[in-house]
Amino acid sequence: MLVIAILQIMMDYLTQFKDWVISLGEKHDVDPLILGSLYFISKISCFTLLGFVLKNIRAKKPFLMLILFAGVCFTLPYVYVMIVGRNIPFWVYILIGLIFIYGAFTIWKKVADKQKLVDVKSPV
Repeated sequence: MLVIAILQIMMDYLTQFKDWVISLGEKHDVDPLILGSLYFISKISCFTLLGFVLKNIRAKKPFLMLILFAGVCFTLPYVYVMIVGRNIPFWVYILIGLIFIYGAFTIWKKVADKQKLVDVKSPV
């Protein structure tokens, strides 16, 4: 009986969360399904491309285009919100800008650290 009660409470919370997300989507003219799909796909693509960047760094091949594509993948859902969204508070734009800056810095830092590691390991 306790397990059934806990499951019922969890289902109620999930339903409330779903209703809240849908109401936000309607309020700001953003489709939650599209945004969630873009977010999921963009993160998988970004990490996959970063893997290829690291592979190219180790092989001493060009990697600039891969970094640019990773950046585009990272920003895709946020650009969607900025273009399609309506009545979005100003602080959301500031938050998105900070996410862009943090994402660029993180990608740059990972690539730079990996490049230093590869340069230390190479006998040349």
